[in-house]
Amino acid sequence: MTRFLKGTDRPLAEAYQLALLDLDGVVYRGKNPVEYAADSIRAAEAAGMTIEYTTNNSSRFQHVVADQLKGFGLDVEPWQVITSSVVAARMVAKALPAGARVQVLGAEHLRDEVTRNGLTIVDGPQDRPQAVIQGWYPDMTWQMMADAAFAVEAGATYFVTNRDLTIPRELGIAPGCGSMIRAVITATGVEPVASAGKPEAYMYDEARELNAAEGHDLVPKEASIAIGDRLDTDIEAGNRGDYDSLAVLTGVTNPTELMLAPSHLRPTFIAPDLRELGEAQPEPVRDESGTWECRKASAWFENGQVHVSDPTSMDGLRAAVCAAWEAADQGAQLSEATVPVFAIEA
Repeated sequence: MTRFLKGTDRPLAEAYQLALLDLDGVVYRGKNPVEYAADSIRAAEAAGMTIEYTTNNSSRFQHVVADQLKGFGLDVEPWQVITSSVVAARMVAKALPAGARVQVLGAEHLRDEVTRNGLTIVDGPQDRPQAVIQGWYPDMTWQMMADAAFAVEAGATYFVTNRDLTIPRELGIAPGCGSMIRAVITATGVEPVASAGKPEAYMYDEARELNAAEGHDLVPKEASIAIGDRLDTDIEAGNRGDYDSLAVLTGVTNPTELMLAPSHLRPTFIAPDLRELGEAQPEPVRDESGTWECRKASAWFENGQVHVSDPTSMDGLRAAVCAAWEAADQGAQLSEATVPVFAIEA
């Protein structure tokens, strides 16, 4: 059964208690803030929403990220920043006995979190580690990857912080943690037993637990919403974990990608940016003729094409997304050539 976009009768900041908010492409792009993000987050918090920042980045300390966000005018405590190192170390600690020997291939932040969780860091395969944990590390050498492979070959359980193949940098797209992991997998033939980062839902589950550890009640899944700019990480993690989700258009995701999204990458809501945290979400509705209506905009599938009445509005995109998803799930072969081109007005 096809899942379509939902609607709300209250602003998202009131309909959900906890926002699990991605960072890069949602709150900032590198060193620069995303337009409207900080003001929208402050308004959401004033409406009663708790914000936690979830990122697959495993190299930056929580306090460093929090300081960057404070520079945008946000009131952020380090515990609100949930990195894949934080989650990965907790994941390993739950899988191994206290004090277990762990070989770490990653930045100082990952090593710090492993120690903080009561595990013992060892230097290499000669120390017979019970587990290897690998994160993104720009100073990684061949010898480091070889040592990780040797330990995994000898039977150490293999964990990773995330499997992102690429990472955006100032000069372009660079190899991410997933690309580095492939070297160890190729050498050993062993896949990691678990990944802390998105698209696994583990990060969202741990974020809720960490929020509760700060003296709050555990927020149920149905009161939490995952927010991100990537369908294949942020949104897929939400779907895997049975969280509602919001995809914003300030980063990677674009209208065409949304219309062509397979079922496991489809968000619950879509928005141009975080300003819509303060808005009720309109729900597209299908009429008897098969046309999808979203307020004043409409979309329909006819003769192998998705058509839309207004290719400049978010409501037009919402209607077109539902028309495209319905057509695809009924067997239509959709492509960039069969869906409308959108130019969303700010």
